[in-house]
Amino acid sequence: MLRNAVQPWHLIVVLVVCLLVFGSKRLPDMARSLGRSMRILKSEAHALRSEDAP
Repeated sequence: MLRNAVQPWHLIVVLVVCLLVFGSKRLPDMARSLGRSMRILKSEAHALRSEDAP
Protein backbone atom coordinates (compact mmCIF):
# COMPACT_ATOMS: atom_id res chain seq x y z
CA MET A 1 0.00 0.00 0.00
CA LEU A 2 2.65 2.53 1.01
CA ARG A 3 5.51 0.90 -0.85
CA ASN A 4 6.24 3.99 -2.95
CA ALA A 5 5.29 6.54 -0.31
CA VAL A 6 8.60 8.42 -0.22
CA GLN A 7 10.13 9.14 -3.58
CA PRO A 8 13.19 11.29 -4.37
CA TRP A 9 11.16 14.30 -5.42
CA HIS A 10 9.37 14.25 -2.05
CA LEU A 11 12.72 14.63 -0.32
CA ILE A 12 13.68 17.51 -2.61
CA VAL A 13 10.43 19.32 -1.82
CA VAL A 14 10.98 18.83 1.93
CA LEU A 15 14.55 20.17 1.67
CA VAL A 16 13.40 23.24 -0.26
CA VAL A 17 10.67 23.96 2.29
CA CYS A 18 13.16 23.61 5.15
CA LEU A 19 15.52 25.97 3.39
CA LEU A 20 12.77 28.53 2.93
CA VAL A 21 11.51 28.24 6.50
CA PHE A 22 14.79 28.15 8.42
CA GLY A 23 17.16 29.93 6.05
CA SER A 24 20.56 28.89 4.80
CA LYS A 25 22.41 30.17 7.87
CA ARG A 26 20.54 28.11 10.47
CA LEU A 27 20.44 24.77 8.64
CA PRO A 28 24.13 23.82 9.23
CA ASP A 29 23.79 24.71 12.91
CA MET A 30 20.66 22.61 13.22
CA ALA A 31 22.33 19.66 11.48
CA ARG A 32 25.36 19.97 13.74
CA SER A 33 23.24 20.01 16.90
CA LEU A 34 21.21 17.05 15.64
CA GLY A 35 24.44 15.11 15.05
CA ARG A 36 25.67 15.90 18.56
CA SER A 37 22.34 14.82 20.05
CA MET A 38 22.38 11.55 18.13
CA ARG A 39 25.99 10.88 19.23
CA ILE A 40 25.04 11.48 22.88
CA LEU A 41 21.97 9.24 22.57
CA LYS A 42 24.04 6.48 21.00
CA SER A 43 26.70 6.62 23.72
CA GLU A 44 24.07 6.61 26.48
CA ALA A 45 22.28 3.63 24.93
CA HIS A 46 25.60 1.79 24.63
CA ALA A 47 26.39 2.57 28.28
CA LEU A 48 22.99 1.25 29.38
CA ARG A 49 23.45 -1.96 27.41
CA SER A 50 26.94 -2.57 28.79
CA GLU A 51 25.71 -1.81 32.31
CA ASP A 52 22.97 -4.44 32.08
CA ALA A 53 25.24 -7.18 30.74
CA PRO A 54 26.91 -9.34 33.42
